[in-house]
Amino acid sequence: MKFDLKTVNDVFFRACSGGEERVMQWRDAAGKWQPIAGRQLYQRVRALAAALSGWGIGKGDRVALLAENRWEWAVTDFAVLALGAVDVPLYSTLTAQQVAGMLADSGARVIFVSTAAQYEKVAAIRAQTQIEKIVVMDREPAVTQAVWFGELLSPDEASAERDVNFDRRAYDVQPDDLASIIYTSGTTGESKGVMLTHGNLASNLNASTAPYSWGRQDSCISFLPLSHITARHVDYALFCHGATIAYCSQFDLLPQIMREVRPTIFVGVPRVYEKVRQEVLRRAGESKMRLSMLQWALRRGRKQHDALLAGRKPQSASWKLADRLVFRKIQQGFGGRVGTFIAGGAPLGPDTAGWFLDAGIRIQEGYGLTETSPVIALNSGLPCRMGSVGRPLSNVELKIAADGELLVRGPSIFKGYWNKPEATAESFDSEGWFYTGDVARIDEDGFLFITDRKKDLLKTSGGKLIAPQPIENQLKADALVANAAVVGDKHKFVSVLISPNFPALETWARGQGIAFSSRKELVANPAVQAAYQQVVDRVNATLANFETMKRLCVVADEWTLDTGELTPSMKLKRRFVEQRYAAEIACFYADEATSHR
Repeated sequence: MKFDLKTVNDVFFRACSGGEERVMQWRDAAGKWQPIAGRQLYQRVRALAAALSGWGIGKGDRVALLAENRWEWAVTDFAVLALGAVDVPLYSTLTAQQVAGMLADSGARVIFVSTAAQYEKVAAIRAQTQIEKIVVMDREPAVTQAVWFGELLSPDEASAERDVNFDRRAYDVQPDDLASIIYTSGTTGESKGVMLTHGNLASNLNASTAPYSWGRQDSCISFLPLSHITARHVDYALFCHGATIAYCSQFDLLPQIMREVRPTIFVGVPRVYEKVRQEVLRRAGESKMRLSMLQWALRRGRKQHDALLAGRKPQSASWKLADRLVFRKIQQGFGGRVGTFIAGGAPLGPDTAGWFLDAGIRIQEGYGLTETSPVIALNSGLPCRMGSVGRPLSNVELKIAADGELLVRGPSIFKGYWNKPEATAESFDSEGWFYTGDVARIDEDGFLFITDRKKDLLKTSGGKLIAPQPIENQLKADALVANAAVVGDKHKFVSVLISPNFPALETWARGQGIAFSSRKELVANPAVQAAYQQVVDRVNATLANFETMKRLCVVADEWTLDTGELTPSMKLKRRFVEQRYAAEIACFYADEATSHR
């Protein structure tokens, strides 16, 4: 379906056009799903915009959001943009000092927070910012120095009456007007505020939504952080198509919510798919019969890749049997109704993509950056090409630099970095091409393949370049591995740090009769060390000799967003990991001068 959006405000008006049709769902305190119709959405956004305007918020002013995914997030976003103001979404997991830095840098005057805990975070650093008003979405009696979100909404949400002045103001917003400042997750350095205009976002939506024909019969769970451009882009696309968005504010509730909502569209970062795969393997491993059945079914599925990539349902009797006995059960983990699976935010990896294809699930991998609004390429056509991120969107140009870096140009490329003119200038060449920082290739049919981050490439002391991400993705395909970091830049050989999938490891250890009183004791056990060495050996067997991991360290830590090793989109913060485990890495290379490896 093709759209001709000029600004994000056009998305809002499309979302409201359904009148009584349900456009959102949210889960109340009793766990019941409550609908929000287009008419209600309009009145809530209009009322909130009026409140903001009454506080002097207008074109170009910055308004911050510090909240988990919930309907109030979308209402706030639309209200801010309708005024021509600029929203500054912040990850709910940021520390108080990180929030202080971004609020001070952006000059935000108002901030919307979700809970009392988020309020306390802002209150502690408010003096370091220009914040004039704090709005709390939850009604918290103990919070007395803030405005309750509910007080700002219209009491007459059922009204069909439109506000002509509000509509005119929203339609007066222009494509070149700044819409959002999104701070990058900082995988390789300091966070920077990416400036995206209404035109950037609208252009990307027009191109990326064209292949899909979703409608009011479709639904999707919004659980990836809306402070990340991928999740926000997906929600905008769903609003355009009239699909229902169900908000999930807690990631640990996702399995239950998938069973309740039974979405028809699923969009996740690769780590979510990896966790599903590992859980399937863990459960199958509890019984020799189940494991044998799963392996048999996956072999049947592997023979049907061409049909699945072309969007056809295989017709062989053996595949139908495998589907009935095994694949449908895997589908039930997503609710049982998903017709479109999409992955973005980080590299999916051909091993994970291939495993799901074996199981009858074709994942459409996409690629983009915050700076590109975000989608550059998407595997939405037929046939898909496994391992690629699809063909580029119609509104962008691509070229590969001499050193392999992907460059991109087009109307969805960002305006620049907020308050950082030098960083902005360094991001573009003289002809306006944006340096993505990713190493890529384009095949003869126009499919784009991302091989690694340019800054992540390891160069051995022998001059060999090694891309760590594909190796790490192979390691993570094993049920015992949650995350991995290949290290060894400027050394003779590469080594690897592995953070275990502790639930799977602990189950395996008990089955082996291994006693342990702590994770540190568990990972130090010789049998555990041997098991992970086998994982590394299996991956090494697929690599060139210079790429093979010569040494291994299984750490006693789970790498998470909260502990700092992962970004909000579950990408590895490689520099952070290298600093945290500097002693372990030093041990890898203590004898390097005399080692013959």
